[in-house]
Amino acid sequence: MTSAYLGLGSNEGDRLSHLRGAVERLHGREALHATGVSPVYETEAHTTTPDETQPPFLNAVLCVTVETGPESLLRGAHAVERAEGRTRAAEQRWGPRPLDVDLLAVGALTRDTEALTLPHPRLADRRFVLRPWADLAPNFVVPPPFDRSVQSLLDQCTDPASIQRTEYTLEEQTSSTGDTGP
Repeated sequence: MTSAYLGLGSNEGDRLSHLRGAVERLHGREALHATGVSPVYETEAHTTTPDETQPPFLNAVLCVTVETGPESLLRGAHAVERAEGRTRAAEQRWGPRPLDVDLLAVGALTRDTEALTLPHPRLADRRFVLRPWADLAPNFVVPPPFDRSVQSLLDQCTDPASIQRTEYTLEEQTSSTGDTGP
């Protein structure tokens, strides 16, 4: 079994429900077990132009153990996105979405194929990924080309987007419903 880290984000519809649905669906997949989840952060959306506005994202990082390869995990992540209403073909890059699931790292594996790059090539530039990941696994050493801990990458991140920890949780025993926003 290998530990893998998945970045979760939503800025369309009931954001919290989408994130909780993702955790539940991922945890329910065969050969995959959710072992930890970060706190939830609200973050400013990255946009394609400076004058574009979008609703803020809720972001978190999920740790899972997997018995399958990263390609299978990626297919499963895309299936979970579809189940939450995401249609990749119809959306713009950095556009609003009900759910985004990014494969950040799978153990010490590296990949560079048309379908999958591991670790995620832009993770060091994304505070919305690194901040929750550092809460979950600050000492995890991200494989090459980074070769540094998550905390070290966060300490050196220059992403200026705003980020704020929320009181939301994605734990299974959570009884709160609905996304009223902080």
